[in-house]
Amino acid sequence: MYEAMIAETIGINGNNRDVIQAYYARPITASPVPGVIVLHHMPGWDEWSKEVTRKFAYHGYAAICPHLYSRLGPGRWDDVAAAARAQGGVSDAQVVGDASGAAAFLRSQPDANGRVGVIGFCSGGRQSYMLACKIPSLNAAVDCWGGRVIAPPDQLTPQQPVPVIEMTKDMNCPLLGIFGNDDMNPDVAQVNRTEEILKELGKDYEFHRYDGAGHGFFAVDRPGYRPEQAVDGWKKVFAFYEKHLVRS
Repeated sequence: MYEAMIAETIGINGNNRDVIQAYYARPITASPVPGVIVLHHMPGWDEWSKEVTRKFAYHGYAAICPHLYSRLGPGRWDDVAAAARAQGGVSDAQVVGDASGAAAFLRSQPDANGRVGVIGFCSGGRQSYMLACKIPSLNAAVDCWGGRVIAPPDQLTPQQPVPVIEMTKDMNCPLLGIFGNDDMNPDVAQVNRTEEILKELGKDYEFHRYDGAGHGFFAVDRPGYRPEQAVDGWKKVFAFYEKHLVRS
């Protein structure tokens, strides 16, 4: 593990080359390292999202968490998140642009090994699935309990006009899915249907499901935290990235 790291808030070029905030953590090492884009959950660019970013740096990844609500600031992260929810979230097109900017930033660093993955939680899980279909240069994607991957017509909005599941045919990289069997969004039936479509289209994926766990069970600061399931889930994440970002 990497005992020394640098973690800081920086500005990066996002969608339309807008400068947005991002939290960037990387190990201090002379060896090339892979990159990970961390997509925060619907509650916002919070302390836990930054802890996750540092966790990746500790494990040897250069990790960046773009503030997807950055354009709605300045202000406290929870106030900015409330403003984002009030307008129906941010657009899928903007997320693709912001994530593309984050990937370009990671690859431009002198210690980069050239491989970049993405991980997202809650709304970020849905976005991670989407980015696996929209950004051909990504090398791996992790969807942690992304809700509304399968969305009925009445849940589509101008911000998110296309069901993400319909993008699956364009998935360009391996996908890891982490789900709790007590979750209602996505529920077991939705996860089953997503897996069926991935199989039908011959995509490279693996799903892991956990009994006794609901939505957000990795989040240590929330009542739904489930330590046993979370520890195993993190092992699955790091094994997946080791395979696709480190050893590939």
